[in-house]
Amino acid sequence: MAKVELGAVVTTPGAFYALARAGQSAAEFLRQHANGDWGELDALDKAENEHAMSHQGRLVSTYQTSVGSKLWIITESDRSVTTLLLPSEY
Repeated sequence: MAKVELGAVVTTPGAFYALARAGQSAAEFLRQHANGDWGELDALDKAENEHAMSHQGRLVSTYQTSVGSKLWIITESDRSVTTLLLPSEY
């Protein structure tokens, strides 16, 4: 069972095309995020996510596609929406 409720999942156009270029599915990254694997975050950001898990804070993960595009996944603090986006779309 996932650690994080994702709510509605939305993908920005940039993230959609980055995933298509890499031939990868959003599901693989969403699964990691939902299971508490925050990807390529530093130790401080990972600790902030762990704190947010028990205090209803916003969760952020960062991953890299197989062709090097960086993806962010952000789950809002109320767990109603999770967004896949490129850093440039923030």
